[in-house]
Amino acid sequence: MVNFTNIKTIVVDLDKTLLRTDKTLSAYTMAVLKECKKKAIKIMVATARPLRTTKQYCEMIDFDAMVVSNGARVIYGNQRTEYGICLKSAEHLLNVLEQIPSLRITLETGDCAYSNKPIEDYETIISGDLAGVAKTEGALKILAHIDSKEIMFVVEKELTEDLYYTVSNGYLLQIMSRTATKWNGIKSILDICNCLPEETIYFGDDYDDIEPIKMCGIGVAVSNGIDEVKAIADYVAESNDADGVARFIEQYVLKKG
Repeated sequence: MVNFTNIKTIVVDLDKTLLRTDKTLSAYTMAVLKECKKKAIKIMVATARPLRTTKQYCEMIDFDAMVVSNGARVIYGNQRTEYGICLKSAEHLLNVLEQIPSLRITLETGDCAYSNKPIEDYETIISGDLAGVAKTEGALKILAHIDSKEIMFVVEKELTEDLYYTVSNGYLLQIMSRTATKWNGIKSILDICNCLPEETIYFGDDYDDIEPIKMCGIGVAVSNGIDEVKAIADYVAESNDADGVARFIEQYVLKKG
């Protein structure tokens, strides 16, 4: 029997989970999360987004901690830890990927995003030498927009042992250091805050949410999430567009349902 009265931390993914499809936060969701903070429940975000595109939501919610770029950057108060891709691995992979004519590649340096081609709905700096950018600015994350299984096989073959990838939206490969995972980032903050995983709820929708859903005391998928996430979750909340996260929290944690 799950004991919701022991919950001390709530961790939420953003896109397709806390945020509605139009990338907004409803007044209702913000009110529920603020009520949690009044009850001394910490609210943490764990997202694939980089810090620069997460800040606007921090102003609305005042998150207690942030795990961004899939765990490549972890922020708690004035503490900031980065788990970037080592330069040798980044240069090797980017040099290989840049030889594939049709492949759209994005390099996240943390503060900026660079790409070899324009990316729809994503502001980047166009560069013909992403490996060179990584050498001067570092690499937190490399993204490859896959449109065929053949290209997928090429990317998989060229990954060095210190790298791994997750797939988002069925086509976007997010390549990171093996030390950069959402769960590693979440666990490091829980340790600092003296909070236990079993006192934590995690909400998510996609492949990179599977590990934290398994590892936290209560794992919740939103109904619009992928089947693999819903299959391993302890609960399935309503969809992101129906404010599923907030409704679940209100019913089970704040017990107003």
